[in-house]
Amino acid sequence: MTHTLPLATITFPEIRLPQRAAAQLRGYFGTIFRQHSPLLHNHYDDGRTRYAYPLVQYKVIAGMPMLVGLMDGAKLLTDLFFQMKTLQISDREYPVMERDIAFKNATVGVGEGLYDYQFRTLWMPLNQQNYPEYLQKDAEARRAMLGRILTGNILSFFKGIGLFLPEGVRILSSVRPQEERLTGFKDQLMTGIAGGFTTNALLPDFIGLGKSVARGYGALDKSA
Repeated sequence: MTHTLPLATITFPEIRLPQRAAAQLRGYFGTIFRQHSPLLHNHYDDGRTRYAYPLVQYKVIAGMPMLVGLMDGAKLLTDLFFQMKTLQISDREYPVMERDIAFKNATVGVGEGLYDYQFRTLWMPLNQQNYPEYLQKDAEARRAMLGRILTGNILSFFKGIGLFLPEGVRILSSVRPQEERLTGFKDQLMTGIAGGFTTNALLPDFIGLGKSVARGYGALDKSA
């Protein structure tokens, strides 16, 4: 079963930033366009946090800043496209001389085959609760555990876009971890996974899976 959803990506080809700047992108756009929608910063006007899957995500892919919008987030980014004149990252202001937008209806769901994807940014599957269990396992058991977590991440994404699988339809996931890396995450060090995965799920390029996808973690695309 498959489903289509609006997807918009905005890139800034002339600007280069470090990967860690994705969180600062979120803070910048969430502040200057705060009045437009809570989708930009995942906080409502009364201060409550929007806990649903982020429909606007901020990323740095191979050094290039990128904004990804899904569903209502896609329309929002399209509406704001021509208002993006500068990027303010830390103490530096980057004039936006060039920006590109791509809009399409992306296919998501469960396909008939298996599809290979690569994480373009670190995937964050582990937390304080499951990390001790992960450490106690051998390599094969770790891969199996990561596969289960990834399946949960995909189902969370589907739920976030309003896609619910019929009874009997299952997500199959196999992770190909290449490297574990420590990364700064909310003022603490966490373990991220570099690598790829195979699944029967159809996923749009550059969406995020796992923890903190709004800040650029877990961004994926289809392997060549």
